[in-house]
Parts: sequence; C-alpha cells; structure tokens
Amino acid sequence: MTDPIRPQPGILDIALYEGGAAHVAGVSDAIKLSSNENPHGPSDKAKEAFQRCMHKLHRYPSTDHAGLRQAIAEVHGLDAGRVICGVGSDELIRMLTNAYAGPKDEVLHTEHGFLMYSIAAKGAGATPVSVPERERTIDVDAILKACTKKTRLVFIANPNNPTGTMVGLAELERLAMGMPKQAILVIDSAYAEYVDGYDGGAELAHRLPNVVMTRTFSKIYGLGGLRIGWAYGPQAIIDVLNRIRDPFNLSTAQLETAEAAVRDQDWITHCRGENTRLRHWLSEALAERGVPNDTSMANFVLARFGSEAEAVACDEFLKKDGLIVRRVAGYGLPHCLRITVGDEPSCRRVAHLIGVFKAGGTV
Repeated sequence: MTDPIRPQPGILDIALYEGGAAHVAGVSDAIKLSSNENPHGPSDKAKEAFQRCMHKLHRYPSTDHAGLRQAIAEVHGLDAGRVICGVGSDELIRMLTNAYAGPKDEVLHTEHGFLMYSIAAKGAGATPVSVPERERTIDVDAILKACTKKTRLVFIANPNNPTGTMVGLAELERLAMGMPKQAILVIDSAYAEYVDGYDGGAELAHRLPNVVMTRTFSKIYGLGGLRIGWAYGPQAIIDVLNRIRDPFNLSTAQLETAEAAVRDQDWITHCRGENTRLRHWLSEALAERGVPNDTSMANFVLARFGSEAEAVACDEFLKKDGLIVRRVAGYGLPHCLRITVGDEPSCRRVAHLIGVFKAGGTV
C-alpha cells in the first residue's frame, strides 16, 4: 500500500470470513443446513425471557454479568468469579489473542480448525501456525512438536468444526502439561453439549494454570442470533481478560435470555437426544449411499466425496432443490461438504437427494 494511512501489519493478510449461506436464488423456502444451528430453536423459557426484556430497552445492561455468570456456575458446578462472558465465543477468542499474543509470537491451531483462530492471531499481529491432524483428528504429539519458545496460545476445538471429531480429556491434559510454560491451551467447546457426559474441559480449566475453556449459546441453546459466549479459566487469566473487555459488551436481552436458557437443562437434554438420534441416522444413510464420513460428536456430519469437483457438483445439485449445505475448502477440505443435522424431514431429504446425485439422477 502506498497510502500513508495503513492498518497494522497482518490485517490485510486476513481473508474475509464467510458464514454459511442462507439463501438460494429463486428459492423462497430453502432449507439451511450450513451453519450448525439447532433446528428446534431456543427453549420456551428463553423466548419468554427475551420478550420480557422489551420493557427495559432504555436501561443500560449490567457490566459485571453477575446473574448470567452465577447461573452458568450453578449449572456446571463452577466458580462464578472465574466465568467471563462475551459476544459469542468469537469475542473471547479475540480477547485471548489480544491479551497474550502479538508481533513475534505464534498462535497454534490444527489444520482443519475453526478459521477464527488464524484471523484473531493475525489481528493481534501474531503468526498463526497450522499443525497437521491425523485423519482429520487432533494429533497431540504433532502439536507438542510444533510448540516453540514463541508459542503463546494453542487453540483446540473439541469436538472440532468442521470435522466433528474429538479427543479424550486425558489427551488434552497431556497436551496442557507438555506445552511450554508461557503458552495457554484454549479448549473451544462450542459443541460440548452434544456429547453426553463431556464437561468441555471445565475440570482442566479449573485445575490447571494454563487452560481456558470457551463455550457458546449459539449451538445447542439455539441463540445464534443473539451472540452470547462464555469462558472459564484460571483467575489470573480471567482478570486479565476483564481488563480489556468492553463494559457493556452484552445487552440486557442477551444476558437475561442466556440465563433462562442455561437454567432450562431439560430442553438441552431433549435437543441432545434428538441430535444424537438423527446424526447417527444421517451418517449411516450417507455411508449407504457411497459417501463416507467420520464419526461426528457434534451437530453436523462431514461428508467426504471423491474429489473437489464432485463435492461442488453435489452442492449445486442440492441447491437446485433448495437445500443449503457448507463447502469447506477454506478449511483445507475441498472434497467435503459439512451438513448440519436438521430436523428429521431435512435429514431424510438431504440423504435422499445425495443418493439421487450419486446415482447420476437429476432433481
């Protein structure tokens, strides 16, 4: 750039993030299976809380998020003082990189990990380092080998997006214990609620001085439109993040709706059960139609095709019938399509159409 007004180094290296498509030209009733949204939406209690907030729109929200932090702590058995809330987990990822990484530092992520890790690193002036996975699954030994004295943050999504694979807590603890002393392990657990009995790394974040867990209300809680996330970790790290957190980063509607949502665990149990049932069905249905996929622990399936050309052709085929899935070439998986587990009619429809496509049929 020759213009004297220039952004910080690394900013122009950031490719614009593209979310899952939501519309198909000429189709008024498209089915969106591209953004890993909960097809059942939020609980009735969350909806009621949101409606009540219309009477408080002239009031500033809480700056300490005490009500929501306490609710999260009670439901998950955590220390409310070590919970921090943000505008989705994305804001918390950026806060961590801004607080702990900068020029000459390195931020590690796995090769098929969430794109925001690299974006946040570049935004902070740090260098993102992609670490190879093993058959689309986190490879702890490869990560430890990639760590250097420049490593400040290691981001791990578990379950991972867009692969759906995950590793056990023992492996995550081995990673945390083997990392350089100056580095923080960030366990991004956006999809943790879809795994029965999995705490998302909360116990590790409570016990170890170099582990932070991030969570979101955008997935199983069905509140993606409100953008609410939270993190849990060592008190010293949370205190640092609160120093750079905007005081009014969450509105009253966000805070009170999320509090009602997290307290309604019966709804979460229902949604997890439905997702598990339909995810198994969709995975098997795709395999029967000649489309392999790894065992997913999230609310989507990564369908693998023989080539990028076949994946693109299938995507276009589905669009003609108003079905929107996600191409994931940007994640290093050009031959794959990520398909959200929708409701039962949506799952049956997408499986049927992929079968028709594989058989050489037309819509």
